[in-house]
Amino acid sequence: MDPNPQHNISQEESIDIKKYLFKFLANWYWFAIALSTSLAVAYLVNRYSEPTYTISSSLIISDKQNDVASVEAIIAELGRSRIRRKATVVNEISILKSYKMARMALEELDFDISYFSIGKREIAESKMYHNCPFIVIPDTNSTQLLHYPVNIKILSETEYLLEINDRLNIKSKVKFGESFDSNVFKFKIILRNPDNFVFNTNTSNKYSFAFQNINSLANSYRNKLSIDVNDEKGSILTLSINGFVPEKMATYLNKLSEIYIRSDLIEKNERAENTLNFINEQLNIIVKDLNATELRLQDFKSKNLSVDLSQKGELLYEELKSVQNGKFRYDVFAIYLDYLENLLQKREANEAIVAPSVLGISDEVLQSIVNEYNNKIAALNKFNSIVKEDVPNILILHNEINSLQNSLENYILTSRKTNQITLQAYNQKINLINQQILQLPANERQQINIEREYKLNNELYTFLLEKRAEAGITKASNVADNQILDVARPENAQQLTPERSQNYMMALILGLCIPGAIILALDLLNTKIENKKDIERQTRVPIIGTIGHNETQSEVPVYVDPKSSIAESFRGLRTNLQYILREKNQKVIMITSTISGEGKTFAAINLASIMAMANKKVLLVGLDLRKPSLHKIFDTPNEIGISTYLSNQSNYESIIKETYIENLYLASSGPIPPNPAELIETEQMKIFFDNVIKRFDYIIIDTPPLALVTDALLVSNYTNANLFMIRQRYSNKYVFDLINKLEQEQKIPNMNILVNDLKIPKYYGYNYGYNYGYNYGYNYAKQNSKNK
Repeated sequence: MDPNPQHNISQEESIDIKKYLFKFLANWYWFAIALSTSLAVAYLVNRYSEPTYTISSSLIISDKQNDVASVEAIIAELGRSRIRRKATVVNEISILKSYKMARMALEELDFDISYFSIGKREIAESKMYHNCPFIVIPDTNSTQLLHYPVNIKILSETEYLLEINDRLNIKSKVKFGESFDSNVFKFKIILRNPDNFVFNTNTSNKYSFAFQNINSLANSYRNKLSIDVNDEKGSILTLSINGFVPEKMATYLNKLSEIYIRSDLIEKNERAENTLNFINEQLNIIVKDLNATELRLQDFKSKNLSVDLSQKGELLYEELKSVQNGKFRYDVFAIYLDYLENLLQKREANEAIVAPSVLGISDEVLQSIVNEYNNKIAALNKFNSIVKEDVPNILILHNEINSLQNSLENYILTSRKTNQITLQAYNQKINLINQQILQLPANERQQINIEREYKLNNELYTFLLEKRAEAGITKASNVADNQILDVARPENAQQLTPERSQNYMMALILGLCIPGAIILALDLLNTKIENKKDIERQTRVPIIGTIGHNETQSEVPVYVDPKSSIAESFRGLRTNLQYILREKNQKVIMITSTISGEGKTFAAINLASIMAMANKKVLLVGLDLRKPSLHKIFDTPNEIGISTYLSNQSNYESIIKETYIENLYLASSGPIPPNPAELIETEQMKIFFDNVIKRFDYIIIDTPPLALVTDALLVSNYTNANLFMIRQRYSNKYVFDLINKLEQEQKIPNMNILVNDLKIPKYYGYNYGYNYGYNYGYNYAKQNSKNK
């Protein structure tokens, strides 16, 4: 005997594709219902869902770097350029998504009223924009009820029906252009294109509109705005927004981009304006000195007519002029330092500083600090308008600006000392020349001093005029650093939902997967024995045959319809048993099962009948003493039987009765005894089997369920073949624990499995029951015979 009887039971389970295919085919109507439902839902979604679109535009963000020319500064900037660029892009994204930008854009658009189109069946409504046939003009002096729908039905080219439902219950006919006035609304409606409007009776002509809160709109649009960085350098931003009306979304994106570019240009113009104001302030001072000097020169010439300078006087004048020209740029630098000092004293005034290059000051360090300071001030002014002051970015900017202000103050102190030393040197040269001029004649000396002072003021005046002209040209030619790369176009909008093909595909998948998954889940949770493979995977006990489903009303279908498929399956079982019962004295066959209802009595009756129909003398013994039923099927009395015989109340001949089937005899159970197991263990039971074996060709025994009582185990001592009945879709898989235990312990020798109530799918063919039952059992019995 195999020491490990379970070795063939724990086989690796494989997926039985054929099994599940037939399950799906048998439940085709569930797939049809699921597919019809899912496709209908997909159609309704595609038909009545309002389409949503996405639309985009793009901006080029320039890197606002300082104009630094020195090699050292360029090398220093290279290490920080990538970090600065990233920070710049992050800041610009924050500005574009700010509440201020959204509000400024909406204030310049007509989004404060939402328009809707209502279909004929009023199942769905669609949002509208400029395709709405009318325009609502609210009374700006009155307050409108917000977010409350006003229904409009156009009745003709001149009038419409206005309805306001719910608690207001307003219904009125109003002419186009006529003012409507109520407690919560005051407006008038006009046709958008009155000359081209044609009233169409084939449409619903139903619309609605609602007044919107601009604050809510601003928050809504800034939340819907999505910004992505497209290129590796991070200088191109793609702005996208999702919505229902492509034209409306494109209008918003273009307006937002326009305001963003405009704000950048305004910042540049403010810097240029500050430069012009500074130059004009200096010009006002110089003009006063220049006018005074010019009057003195005119007065001198009118009194002294014309004084010709001597050769020495000419030389001294030219030398003085050259020294003053050298001193001029240091005087300008001193003026600029005074300007810086006065501006830095106003620490709370976030004003940009006039660049030193405007006044011709070529100090790279100062230029770098001023440019960086101006950039920080510009960033701070932008952030102050969109976020709170205690935001970390604002605090960081304040700290950086304070640090730059400290750097400028230190630079002013150092540069002022250096500049003063240089000016003192020039003044000493001028004093030496003045001492030599004192030696000239009085008129010549006075003329040189007046002309020197006049030309100095005139040159400074001319210089400032040139710089003012340059600043004016700069302001006039200012363009924004950032540019619009692609504007948003309604025709480029991409539809997001509903995705029609995807919805139908999802409906198809769900319509197939949901019933399939339910069928698979039910199969996995099912503990009933479904087919032959369930038996083969769980036990080594062979299957001797299968019995098809009884389609007749008779308990003996093999007799009622001998040509039926179930009769053929019992003939196959009869043939298979011949290979097990090879000896002449091997005649006793027991049929049992785990629980009642698995068809052991039905199998016993029909097996006995089919054997009797083969001209064999067969005895059907009812040893189910606890729940007898054979006498009811054969309609015979049950006053005497096996129980009375075993208890010595009747003799052997009296309990064996003929049936209406030729060659078939019945030994019924008799009255239900109080001790069935004890009766089976008596000597009378042995005598009974000794007698019937001599008289009959086959003895078929019907026993009680094995899992409930031990009667079948006691009877198995007298049997030559034991058939364990398993009913398809009825017997539980836990039955294999009992079968394997009995097989392992050899408590019931020569045990085989008989499958009952096999429901053959139509897809297998009509003769599948015969082929499956007869051929399989025959081949098994033949092989088993060879092994023995």
